[in-house]
This record gives sequence, C-alpha cells and structure tokens, in this order.
Amino acid sequence: MSFPRHQNNLNRLTPIRGMGRALLAFVLTLSAVAAQAQERQDPDFVNDVQPVLNKHCVGCHNADDLEGGLDLGSFAALSAGGDSGPAVVASDTAGSRLWRLTALGMEPKMPPDDLASPSAEELEVLRRWIEAGATGPDGSEPRPGRLIVPNIPAAPDARSAITAAAWSPDGEAIALARYGKVEVLDARSSELRFSITDLPGKVNSVSFSADGSRLLTASGVTGLSGRADLWNTEDGSLIRSFEGHRDAMLAAALSPDQMWLATAGYDRSILIWNVAEDSLVGTLAGHNGAVYSLAFDPSSKLLLSASADQTLKVWQVATGERLDTLGQPLKEQFCGLFSAHGDAMFGAGADNRIRRWELVSRDSAAINPLQQARFAHEGSIVALAVSADGRFLASSAEDRTVKFWRASDLAELAFRPNQSDIVSAIAFDPSGEHARLARLDGSWDIKTFPTGAREDREGSDVATPAPMAPMNDFNEIAEGEPNDGIDSAAAVALPARISGVVSAREDGADLDLFGFDAEAGESWMIEVDAARSGSPLDSMVEVLDESGAPVGRVLLQAVRDSYFTFRGKDSNTSDDFRVHNWEEMELNEYLYADGEVVRLWLYPRGPDSGFKVYPGGGNRYTYFDTTPVTHALGGPCYIVRSHPIGTRLIPNGLPTFALNFENDDDSRRRWGKDSRLNFTAPRAGRYYVRLRDVRGFGGDDYRYTLTIRPRQPDFQASVGGRDPQVAPGSGREFSINLVRTDDFEGPVSVAIEGLPPGFHATTPVVVEAGQDAAFGVIWADSDAQAPTEEQSAAVKIVATADAEGRMLEHDLGNLGNLQLAAAGQVRIRVAPASGEVSSVDATLSQAGTTQTPWPGDEVTELVIHPGETIAATVLLERNEFNGNVPLGNDDSGRNLPHGSFIDNIGLNGLLVIQDQNERVFFITAAPMTTVQERWFHLKARIGGEPCSLPIKLRVEPRSRDEADAASAVE
Repeated sequence: MSFPRHQNNLNRLTPIRGMGRALLAFVLTLSAVAAQAQERQDPDFVNDVQPVLNKHCVGCHNADDLEGGLDLGSFAALSAGGDSGPAVVASDTAGSRLWRLTALGMEPKMPPDDLASPSAEELEVLRRWIEAGATGPDGSEPRPGRLIVPNIPAAPDARSAITAAAWSPDGEAIALARYGKVEVLDARSSELRFSITDLPGKVNSVSFSADGSRLLTASGVTGLSGRADLWNTEDGSLIRSFEGHRDAMLAAALSPDQMWLATAGYDRSILIWNVAEDSLVGTLAGHNGAVYSLAFDPSSKLLLSASADQTLKVWQVATGERLDTLGQPLKEQFCGLFSAHGDAMFGAGADNRIRRWELVSRDSAAINPLQQARFAHEGSIVALAVSADGRFLASSAEDRTVKFWRASDLAELAFRPNQSDIVSAIAFDPSGEHARLARLDGSWDIKTFPTGAREDREGSDVATPAPMAPMNDFNEIAEGEPNDGIDSAAAVALPARISGVVSAREDGADLDLFGFDAEAGESWMIEVDAARSGSPLDSMVEVLDESGAPVGRVLLQAVRDSYFTFRGKDSNTSDDFRVHNWEEMELNEYLYADGEVVRLWLYPRGPDSGFKVYPGGGNRYTYFDTTPVTHALGGPCYIVRSHPIGTRLIPNGLPTFALNFENDDDSRRRWGKDSRLNFTAPRAGRYYVRLRDVRGFGGDDYRYTLTIRPRQPDFQASVGGRDPQVAPGSGREFSINLVRTDDFEGPVSVAIEGLPPGFHATTPVVVEAGQDAAFGVIWADSDAQAPTEEQSAAVKIVATADAEGRMLEHDLGNLGNLQLAAAGQVRIRVAPASGEVSSVDATLSQAGTTQTPWPGDEVTELVIHPGETIAATVLLERNEFNGNVPLGNDDSGRNLPHGSFIDNIGLNGLLVIQDQNERVFFITAAPMTTVQERWFHLKARIGGEPCSLPIKLRVEPRSRDEADAASAVE
C-alpha cells in the first residue's frame, strides 16, 4: 500500500455528511497507523533479512556445510528448501519452518542452545518479511555487502603491518601490501611510485606478472567475500577485478603466460579464471581446509595449492584433474611453490619443516617422491620464497628468524635471527643474492647473503684420515701401577701391545692410562681383548688430550625429530625399527637415539613392519663407535647429519649431539663386550688411552690385552652356494659375503673365470660400498654337458678392491664341485612388462652359442631412475609342476642395487600362483639409489631353488635437459 493511496481514501471519506465525531476520529487514527507502517516499509531481503541469516544460520547452512540439506546463503538457495521441505512459506509464519524453529522453539531448536539466538528485533524482521510475502531481490542477487560481527577496533599498528611483498622481474620495482592498500616503490631509491588504496580488508597476496606489466593483489573480508585485482604497473590503474569467494581471499596467482588466474581462500575452494575473457572457468574442489597458497609452474600447465588440511595438491589447470596429493606434512601448510626450473616443489607450514618433492606428475596422475624434509625453524613457517635462478630458498617463521637454503638439497646457507617482528613476506631480487624482508611491524629491509660456502662454518681441526704403512713389529708392554691419571700414565711407542689388569680398589674402580704421540690425520685402531679370552672385564676405552679432556670426534645435528612407536627395541636386532613419521626418512640416513647411532637400510614393507637398519639382518651395526642400547616405547630419536667438531651450526630448534672418541662394545658386534675404537688424530700431539670396566668393577682376573696399531682397511670374502647343481636352461644362486675390517667401506668386485663350456655366471659381482653381501647366478645352457672334476677345479674367483689408494686382491678359490642337475620343476625368466626376452638370453644368442633363447631374441634391459617405480614381468616354463611358485618377500629382488626393491608384494610376497605362468611385478628405486648398471635375478623357494637368468637393471640419473624441456614456458 503506497502513501498516495492512503491519501486518496482519506479524501473520499471527509465529504460524507452526517458522520459522527467518534467515527471520524477512528478513521483518522487508522490513517496515522497506516502512515507509520508506510514509513517503516517491508523488510528488504538483501539489506535486512540476509544479515540476520548470515549472523545466526549460514555458519552451518551453507553451500559447503548443508546441515539438513539447507543452504541459507542466498535467496535462491533458501527458496529451494532442505531435506524437511520449504524453509519459508510466503505470508504464513506458522507454516514456515524457519520461523517455528527460531521463534517458537520447536525441535530441533535453531540456533542450537550453545549459540546466540536472534534478538527480538531480528525476529521481528523475519516475521514482517514472511508476512509481507517473503520476496527476494529484484533481478540477479547481489553479493552480500555487509558482515554482521561485533565491532572490535583494529590494533593501533594493524594497518601498518606488511602482509605480502613482491619484487618485479626486472628488479626495478617493489610492491608492499598492507591492510587495505598496496605501495609500489622504486627498488633503487625506495621512493613511492604509486599507491593502491581502498582494497577490501587485509591484502594477503601480491605478485608481479612474468613480464612485470601487471600487479596482482588478493584481499577480502573474513566471513564475507574476497577479491582479486589486476593493476597496470605503469600508473596503478585498475585493469580488472575478480570476485567469487564467499570468504576472505588468501591467495591469488597469475600463470606465467598470463592466460590463467587462480584464486583461493578460507572457503576451501580454488577458482580458475580465464584472464583475457574475464570468465570463471571452473572450481577445483578437494581441500578440506582453508587454502593459503597457490603457485603455477613455469609451463603454466600445473597449479600447486597448500592448505590447512595438512596437504599440498598438484592440479592440471586445463582439465582440473588432481594429479597428486602431497600428504606427508603433519600440520597446516601455509606455503607451496615450484622450483624455478619446474622440476621440484616446496612446501612449509605449521610443522616447522620444509619439504622438497621431485615433480613427476606433469601430464598424468603420479606419486611425486619426497626428496628432502628439513626441520627448519622453532616456530611455524609463514613465508617461503625461491630465487629466480632456482639456486636459493628463503624461509621465515613465527620465531622471528629467517634462513636461506640451497634449494637443491635444503642445506643451510645463512641464518638471520632476532628479527624485530615476524617476517611475513620475503622477495628475492632477480640476481637471487638479495632478499627483501617485510615484517608485521611495518618495517622492511634488504639482506645480502653469501652464495658460496656456508657462512656459518668455522674451520675445523679434524684431519682427514691419512694412509699409514703396515707396522708388524709391536712393542710388547706390561702395565705398571700407578697409571690412573695423565701425570702417571706410561708413555708407549706405537704400535704397541699392552698386557694389564683392571684391579679392585677401595677408593673406586681402577683406571689405566697410556700416553702416545700421533701426527695429525694418523688413524689408529685401539682394540681390547678381554671377554673373548675369558676375562670378566667389560671394557671401555676413551681417548683424552694432553689436558685430560675427552677428544671430540663428530658433531651431530638433528634435522628431523621422531620417537619409537608400537614397541621399544632391544640392543641387538636390526629389524622392525618403527618410528613416527618414517615416510620422511631416507635410506642411509643416520638415526640417533640415547647415544646410539644406527643407519637406515630398508624401508618398512607394509603397515605391520618397520625399518631395517644396517647390516639388514642379524645384530645391528652402530656408527661412530657408539654402543647399542635398549630403547623404550615412545623414546625420542632423531635423524641427524654429521659435522666436524668446531662447526658453528645454524640452530633449527632441534638438539645437537657431540660424540667423543670412545667405545664400550665393538660397533660391528663381532667381539662381544670387548672394545674397538677407530681414532684419527685431529692434530699433532700427545694423546692418552684410558681403559676401565664400564660397570666400575675390577679384580685380579680382570685381565686384558690392549692393542694400538695403524688402521689398515681390508676385507675377508667368502663364497656361499659352493658345489652348485644347475639344471639345464636354468640358474642357481651363489653369494659373496664380506667381513670388512678397520672400517673399510669401499666396493668390492668379484670376478669368476674359467667356467666349463655351456656354463655362465654373472661377473663381475660387485658388493656395493657399505654393504656386506652380493648375489650372482650360475646357469647352464639347455644343451650343456656335465663338467669334469678338472673343469670344476679350473674355475677361479678373485675379489679386488681399492682401499683408500691401496689395491687389495684376494683369491677366493673356485665354486667347488660344479654339477649338471636334472631338469628342474620350472624355468624362470625376467622380462620388461611388455614381455620381451631377458638380456642375457639374447646376449648368448648373439655370441653364437647353441642355446635356443626363450622366449625371444631381442636385447632388452630395464631402466629406472632414482625415486621411480617401474614394471617388469616374471615368466615361468613349467615342467610337470603346477603348484605355487614363491619368489620371496623383502628379499625377492636378488642383487638389486642398494635402495631398490621389489614393491607392492603384499603379505604373500612375490608369488606366481598355481597354474599361472606369469606375473607383473614392480621395482622401486629409492631417491638415494646410486647411478649404476647391475644384474639381478629372482630365486624360487621350491625344490632345487631354481633362479631366473639375470637381467640388467640400469639406474640412470634424471636428465636436467629433459626436465627443463618438460617445464619450459611455451
């Protein structure tokens, strides 16, 4: 009813004659009431009703959280109703479910009792709107323009805080984002070029386009909406705005080719826009938390997102397909970016770690292997930046520290502690040698850092072990008391063999000290023979300097923290080391726990297993001559990196451990309670060996022999599988087993020569550096003849190695009595997944042998890259045997390179079931697998243990040229 209509009705009433005064007064009163109603007008949905719904309802009833199937975020959604039918019936409050549940308290009461209910005034707005017909907005529904929240004033310095920063590609301009505005400065003079003001809320992201012609900003108001804007960098004029999120926009990224714009925010959605057409292309859904960071790869084909759901995701922009979810992080991820070459990805966040993944999922879904995970700061990491040339990475955290890293391996380069406030943004200049640090207190400056060797490293006086000539003439010495201090220690000339007794004393345990002189770099073996000879002595040896202080050996810095899960560990076993967050640990890394250092040998092989540590079986080895101990469930442990004593380490919030030259029990577990210590003199001078019983015991029978001799790295080798019986057309396994002495860790090559006609072997068999065993195959041609005793005796096996410049050669004899066996139950071949023949079959065929290759004659090999998984096929030729053919579990890949293993084998291992003649299997190479060519085979666990003929596995490095080409900007 309009005001003119009221006036007309009144005019018609006044001329009526004979109307009583009372009636006339009543009519005038009605007219006044109608006029007041006209002044109030009916509630407007956008300005009056939607704010009430936003305040009390939309938190649970929105497009993402459809409680009861009802969305109250817009008029169109409200009109659609929910699972219980219409929410509102026009002009009928009693029939409107929204009114009954909010105003009348009907169950389920809305809002719930733990939330604030609408006020009487707000309920009156709803009632009047419903009774007036519950009409919506005219035309298309506008975005909400008002957020109903308590009015809390901003902190005094909130508007000055720098929230984001960017450096232009040409290095001439710098953009600093603050609350509601962006300042663009001249990079040389710091003079203001122009300002962008009146942006909605905090500016969370700012970046330049690849050519520097555009500036992208992302801002918004929490709980209301977000907006991205493109600006002309010449004059700061607005080019285009993009709106589409119903919450603050936390991130925006422009693709290098400027075709795509990606936006994201607290509403968990990622929107992809076509910039030229100013159109929304689609939504990327999959994150379960706010999306804090977006980054395009150099090709503009991939997008990386980082989220509060503890993941990063890789997306294919053109199709919207999710190519991988990087799920290793433990807490929210605030930062995600590609390397400059597009061959890797970085992520960081609330779990204090920086991670580096190799990018594999370029064109299709694939697992991107984690390459490094580094505990970087004591607080949550809030900013991450990579230099334009890809060499350097910078990070900042809530602990007010900044660090610079080498991007290729996350090695620390520089440390900037004690910032005046949290560094909220980091921007590299084009050279990568300078970085602008912007802080929440509004300050900013430029830091220059060394781009060469680590600036934090001090010179160390730890010398490299020097080769020493053998010394066979020992000085035989008898211990004499007193010798329990450096003042009374007997001086001995090396090499020496000392006979002594740890006596019982009333004032405590006996200590025996012996002084000797050593040059810098000389490496001496200090060995105790006591328990092996029947003495009750449990020896402990230590090396002291001329002042009597322990001599430092190595400094260990923890780079990742963990703890023992499921159960503790005793002091012997090398299997089932179950530790928290094992996915971020790599083979060959050192694990420190309660003074003991072990080394990871094999990944857990399923949900009910843990790491194997060196040597992979039997009693475990320890490193740096530490002593194996028992570890309790929940006990802490750390992945550590070794540094020379004297290194000034960049702190990362995790502990460091200084180890001295000392030993309780032999670290290789061969001498029981007897001690064995490898001592390298850090400088020339006088040193002392201190020997005692580790328990503090002593007595007349606590006798020992202490030997101090030059370190002579060497090995002993033996052949397993002698006297092999080999079936025609099949193989039989042999092994090479090493006992390494004096900490020799180099590779050992074993050659087999002089095999009888028709017999062949994988040769040379190489025991890799640090490993104790390797495997090979002896196989016979299909028409091979049984060898004679003379032919078997003519076989020669020789092992050779380079021991730090000294060539070692050991004759291992022969294979014993080599025999031709009857035809086996199966013949086994390994082939690529396409089913081609194995390399060795084809090689023999080309060599002109009489063997008929099976199943084909093409030369093939398997090629794998570190961090990759490939497929292969095992083929069987059965000989009246139809049963299962098990090929092993963890050890099913025989002689694979260390770090490579047969994957996805399940509880039954690698198994070809009955009546089947082939199976596809998978080989995975860990990222640390070294580049090499190696022959491997499979061994059946059935009668005669027949083996496949070996096939070559070639481990190739990933080509940088190929990686650059794949990620090149089109």
